[in-house]
Amino acid sequence: MDITVVGRNAEISSRLRDYVEEKATKVEQLDPRVQRVEVEITHERNPRQADTAERAEITVISKGPIIRAEASSSDRFAAFDIAMGKLTERLRRARDRKKDHHRYIVEVPEPVAAAAPPAAEEIVVPDTGDAPIEDSPSAPTQTGVAVESQLGDSPVIVRQKLHEAVPMTVDEALYQMEMVGHPFYLFIEKATKQPCAVYHRHGWTYGVIRLDAQVL
Repeated sequence: MDITVVGRNAEISSRLRDYVEEKATKVEQLDPRVQRVEVEITHERNPRQADTAERAEITVISKGPIIRAEASSSDRFAAFDIAMGKLTERLRRARDRKKDHHRYIVEVPEPVAAAAPPAAEEIVVPDTGDAPIEDSPSAPTQTGVAVESQLGDSPVIVRQKLHEAVPMTVDEALYQMEMVGHPFYLFIEKATKQPCAVYHRHGWTYGVIRLDAQVL
């Protein structure tokens, strides 16, 4: 099992690297098929975010689904420990799923509301004026590598990542969403070839949004 530790706006000390590698070796106990564990430590330079200035993201890549967890704190070690706790819980759930598949309650929105995104915090898109086309964020070309770019002359930073699109069922998409800890998950449905998104609604209920198109 390979363990990689990288920093974004942060230098990784030998003490932190040793600590991370020692804790990460326990992943193999919960997932013997694990191939690689990637740990990314990010430092937020904004002094107003001092309480959450250190963020740790852990990604487990194995022969099964990708499992990810992240957490923020004022201390790097604490952020990693919190993320590791979340990851451990998801690894246990993935292991238990092999024994007993969990049944999800899925609610499909009415056709009229199918194109509307799930209720969430209002997103304010800044007016970038007549920003030239070249100022628009370029789509990433390398799978799994995040690309950040500034949106025109605004302070908005857009982070993009390219993922492999493997056709799957709704149940498999819900499982993947739970394993990466996201409130939604984009995928191509295996039966219809439609681009879809599953998302949390409330409790153990979920929603599915479909695009009236097919991926060839």
